[in-house]
Amino acid sequence: MHSQNVLEMRGIHKSFPGVRALRDVRFTLRKGEVHSLMGENGAGKSTLIKVMTGLYEMDAGQIAIDGEAVHFRSPQEAQSSGIGTVYQEISLCPNLTVAENTFIGRGTYRLVNWKRMNSRTEELLRSLGIPARPTQQLSSCSLAVQQMIAIARAIDMDCRILVLDEPTSSLDEDEVQKLFALMRQLKSRGVGIIFVTHFLDQVYEISDRITVLRNGEFIGEYEASELSHIDLVSKMMGKALDEVAAIETREPDAADDRVPVFE
Repeated sequence: MHSQNVLEMRGIHKSFPGVRALRDVRFTLRKGEVHSLMGENGAGKSTLIKVMTGLYEMDAGQIAIDGEAVHFRSPQEAQSSGIGTVYQEISLCPNLTVAENTFIGRGTYRLVNWKRMNSRTEELLRSLGIPARPTQQLSSCSLAVQQMIAIARAIDMDCRILVLDEPTSSLDEDEVQKLFALMRQLKSRGVGIIFVTHFLDQVYEISDRITVLRNGEFIGEYEASELSHIDLVSKMMGKALDEVAAIETREPDAADDRVPVFE
């Protein structure tokens, strides 16, 4: 295992009745990088994420974190190993405060020191530059800030590997930039970030490396700076470059300049 790899997955296989979802897939994540996981719908991205976060148990393969072999049988096991996940649908409670959402699930309310919880949350929000107050109701925060609070919660639980699954799909451009600023800050702290999105412009703005899956198989791992947009689309679709070029020349919808390549 490379000394900078915080996560390494090799030979991952996963099947469901009548469907082979992953076949001999590999993925590596370095400390302090943003690594985009790319592929069309059905490529295996969601299945691979669910294997690495303990929602699915792999049929075969090896997973190592900081060089030590692991085998997750539940999300709790993955979380205890330093993997945090923030999905498109924010799994927080809008009727609770920011502080309550940050600490929910870490003990019983009977034992909570509310002053200490609010103080710790304020410190966490300030350190990450998140514009929210510990005592305000989560529902009063913008969607982007709610995403950031979900990320802050993961980081405060000693997350070293952060999985962001379509976190920008409901954000406007200003909100995306705020989220990217937080991602860059976490990257500077050594957190490895796995980024899943359909927006190619965002992939190239924030990513250091890109891994492509197609039909449940590993296609390749690339430095983002060395892989052109058209090459990436070609690898995702399994089409020749001239075929992809014809697709790329079509006029995008003028109503949205962040048109996703794949839905």
